[in-house]
Amino acid sequence: MRKKRLLHHGDPVEAAIEAGFTRFRPVLMTALAMIIGMIPMALGLGEGGEQNAPLGRAVIGGLLCATVATLVFVPAVFSLLHGRRDPSPGQQLAASNPGAMQA
Repeated sequence: MRKKRLLHHGDPVEAAIEAGFTRFRPVLMTALAMIIGMIPMALGLGEGGEQNAPLGRAVIGGLLCATVATLVFVPAVFSLLHGRRDPSPGQQLAASNPGAMQA
């Protein structure tokens, strides 16, 4: 999706920001659902709960880190890798006429 946005905008930073806004809500909802579901396990309630509590805490921490990486780190790396350079004439043509690439 970012590649399509890059061809459309020609600016990798703008393409990454637009793709990030598109993915923000689904990524956040999925991560929060999993984190909320892991809270009882992380609290270690019930018989034998203290054995599973570290696993629950590790999963919650991993999900938090992965969510931040997905929403911040991946778009930033995309922008850095594609750089702020002028698109080649072929990319300018493809961006102005997206239907021509499919033919």
